[in-house]
Amino acid sequence: MRKLPRPVVALTAALSVMLLTPSIAFGWGTDPGEGATEPGGDSAEGTASGGELGASVTHSRIVVKQSGGGSAKPSGGGLAAVDPNWKPPACWYEPLATPQQLKAATEKMNKGDLFSMNFGLRWGKSLLVDAFDKGDPSFSDTPTKNYNVGKKGMFWRAVARADRANEPEILDCSQNMFWQDAGAVPDYPNAPTPEVLAAYAYDKIRVPDTKIELKPQGKSTVNLPTWVWLDKAVFKDVTVRAELPDTPLYAVTTAKPVALHLEPGTKDAKTFPASGDCPVNADGSIGTPYAKGASRQDPPCGIAYLRATGGEPYQLKASVTWEISWKGTGGAKGDLPNGTFETTQDVNVQEIQSINR
Repeated sequence: MRKLPRPVVALTAALSVMLLTPSIAFGWGTDPGEGATEPGGDSAEGTASGGELGASVTHSRIVVKQSGGGSAKPSGGGLAAVDPNWKPPACWYEPLATPQQLKAATEKMNKGDLFSMNFGLRWGKSLLVDAFDKGDPSFSDTPTKNYNVGKKGMFWRAVARADRANEPEILDCSQNMFWQDAGAVPDYPNAPTPEVLAAYAYDKIRVPDTKIELKPQGKSTVNLPTWVWLDKAVFKDVTVRAELPDTPLYAVTTAKPVALHLEPGTKDAKTFPASGDCPVNADGSIGTPYAKGASRQDPPCGIAYLRATGGEPYQLKASVTWEISWKGTGGAKGDLPNGTFETTQDVNVQEIQSINR
């Protein structure tokens, strides 16, 4: 990356502590959430109108769409990675504006307005004009004349994950806004890849809530096994497709349920199997539904409570492990760390009362 002249570096330090002055909005697609087929807000290509030039650098244009998951309602939260050391990419580059859009937005800026070039670096109107209208190479590695109007391509800039926006790794995406010809991905470190999109999609996966079936229902009985199962119609693979508009890049991330783990909520209990890990059956179900007359048998998946609840129910934790894989542009594919989703439900346990005469 070209080093900025000393006056520009000083200006950057001063502007990094200033708030953006609302003036011109460059509308662009933000993450629409699950089930959406196109970005929210303006169109994927964007428009120039309203408040601020450039959306926040933590707003991505990546479009996501989820499908599958079975009949249960999707959960309100995402998966927790089993590997605590895994971190998805902190930042990458994305297309932001066409030549006409950047030109129109820049011309509408007032003298004191600022544009977020990347993290902590904001430019005023004069620098944008010098770099992209007049073609001054002092401020950009890809200076353009008249914003490259008439040419096919877009101006790109860095984007950060919202949950990592304050981490030093975002400085790896230090390239200022730059021009990229249409149909190509920039040859910069931290350029977007199918794997970057797959990791982005990981956060958008919404698996079904882990509401397990219990038998007997209502109250369990001391020393009698409580059968636990999940119907095959409830838990099925979940897929999330993520694509980056104005590029050929996409990834389809798939979450496959592979195990259910039970924690009874008390030490006075034993699980079946002893590990508390109930595998997924060949048909996609977990455990075996309770059948009449099987109350004293050991279930393939279940719990036996050894002490009655004393006013407060036990908090039974059930977590499903999901195996994560992805495939994307050009036949790329791979695996991401398994994820888990946990829910808690109340279990009341009663003693069997008997009367001797």
